[in-house]
Amino acid sequence: MSERLVVFTERDEGPVPGLDVELIRQNGGTTRYGRAVDERDRIRLAEHAEVIVAGGTPLTRELFSALPDLKGVVRLGIGVDSVDLDAATELGIVVANVPDFCAEEVAEHALGLIFAVTRKIALADRKSRRGEWVPGMDAVMRPIRRLSGQTLGLVGLGKIGRSLARKAQGLGLKVIAHDPHLSAEAAQAAGVPLLSLEELLPQTDILSLHVPTTAETKGMVNTRTLARLKPGAILINTARGPVVDEAALAAALASGRLAGAGLDVLQQEPLRLPHPLAEFENVVFTCHYASMSEESYASMRRQVSEQTVQILRGEFPLHLVNPRVKDLPQCRLQRDNR
Repeated sequence: MSERLVVFTERDEGPVPGLDVELIRQNGGTTRYGRAVDERDRIRLAEHAEVIVAGGTPLTRELFSALPDLKGVVRLGIGVDSVDLDAATELGIVVANVPDFCAEEVAEHALGLIFAVTRKIALADRKSRRGEWVPGMDAVMRPIRRLSGQTLGLVGLGKIGRSLARKAQGLGLKVIAHDPHLSAEAAQAAGVPLLSLEELLPQTDILSLHVPTTAETKGMVNTRTLARLKPGAILINTARGPVVDEAALAAALASGRLAGAGLDVLQQEPLRLPHPLAEFENVVFTCHYASMSEESYASMRRQVSEQTVQILRGEFPLHLVNPRVKDLPQCRLQRDNR
């Protein structure tokens, strides 16, 4: 076919940050957008596509198997937990992401949630809007502790974790981290002691999560984990909802073991009421937008479009997340070059 098709199947208007349609056109690509109602509809929309630009919709083995022309997937973001990577690799499909477009934004958002929870800013705002002008020393606002001098425990010390560490250290927090995939030398360069999770939890006043959803991390914040934290600690999650066992979190909040939580992500999104965690005044929710800024979305648009063009040209994308596919004879990207 003469048409080199690039598709997005989650909105009629295309992805929120947009694509550089002109760049794609100059490299022989045509864009198609549509809102698929189910996987069968997604397969129909993506028929003959060489590249799928993917948001958060699951991309399965069945979908990949039904699209013989598909060469690559480019994720709009960092996480690839919605993509069946094993299936993509086995079928010779390259998968790329944008790993560094929003490190500053997510770190800033995590810091904002820390302030919102520890200073009870969201609670004070709600009460003030209802005309309940609560004096600062009123029991409903206590306890509030000075942030400086507290210990921030980071689970995950990648780009986002390191950015948050720098900001937190500037505010006088002590920062420690757990990251089994990071070398001690890299942690030392960031000025953050690297500990086991068992060592980190009892020292932590504020636990902030910065890991993807994997078999290793799913449900890692659970009853046992929360019980190991300092009494009165708070939890911040700007990573992925499935990392936290929400029933265990609700129980820890109800018992008073935890002093609060700031959550940008949930196990099921969007937040649907009634929800057990929504009953707690000391929980602050935001709607999975920690990565958002004009600057980060411009970077995402550029990097997604450029990697889409690389795939159309038969080149491996810059941020390939399944590099094993390069060595496989069934690699579709190299199929036309043999």
